[in-house]
Amino acid sequence: MFKFKILSVFFLLLFFSCQKQVKDKFTDTYTSGVIPIAVDENFKPIVQEEIDVFEALTPKARLIPNYTTEVNALNLLLKDSVRLAIATRPLSSKEVQYLNSKSFYPHSYKFATDGLALIVNNHNPDSLITVSDIRRILTGQALNWTDIYPKSKLGKFQVVFDNQNSSTIRYATDSICGGKHLSKKLFAQNNNLEVIDFVSKTPNAIGVIGVNWLGNRKDTSNLSFRNEIRVMSVSQASEATIADSYKPFQAYLFYGYYPLTRFVYVILNDPRGSLPSGFTSFLTSDRGQRIILKSGLVPATQPVRIVHVKDEQ
Repeated sequence: MFKFKILSVFFLLLFFSCQKQVKDKFTDTYTSGVIPIAVDENFKPIVQEEIDVFEALTPKARLIPNYTTEVNALNLLLKDSVRLAIATRPLSSKEVQYLNSKSFYPHSYKFATDGLALIVNNHNPDSLITVSDIRRILTGQALNWTDIYPKSKLGKFQVVFDNQNSSTIRYATDSICGGKHLSKKLFAQNNNLEVIDFVSKTPNAIGVIGVNWLGNRKDTSNLSFRNEIRVMSVSQASEATIADSYKPFQAYLFYGYYPLTRFVYVILNDPRGSLPSGFTSFLTSDRGQRIILKSGLVPATQPVRIVHVKDEQ
């Protein structure tokens, strides 16, 4: 009997010890702790600034971002390697069902409107393009600059993306090309900065990057772009003209005039309501949304003052 009592006490202690380990798997709180997050590399400049300000306001909190492809960011969330991911799409119903089967109930919050920008070399005189012509280029129906611009002397297109698993590729396939396969003649770099560098050195190149990589940091009005490349104006009409073509300025993203727009989501799988939830609240707060506004994107949860501009093409 005595041995039975000792064994009972032993197993009770073991049980509560295991329970404590499960309970203490995550030790972060709403405003403290250290956590990893996964971020679509397209949004590295803006998310890093959000993190810097958030950590300054909550000195006991530290976020460790993994700037990666959208595919990998969402996979990390599904594997429970992170509890917060930033991407250009919410989870699919199949992905939600998968997490539900593991007793997780994720939430997606839209916190910005972004756009895809087409960039060309500074010496390229052609800067107006239609969505239909972009589709022809991406699917391989147009191989040479003369297929779109008969007077061009630039030869073959060199179309470059940031990464083969990026949200940019997915948007080009789904939203621009209607699900059609992209041309095998397209190629990818490793990130957006490499795309900008390649285009700045390659006269016949077209780069496809996220808008928040375009910002001229010296211009707080967000009415100009980086000096080393040229940003194309895009038209939804059958023929691009100065009157109906738009660059991805905030006003045109906001009103939907710029055709290549998309939303940015923070995807949260945080049943404890701890640090991932705290950072999400910051992203959607007035302070966090002002950082979005400063970056050149459009805030999703706060009113904005729109500045209209129509630049010379």
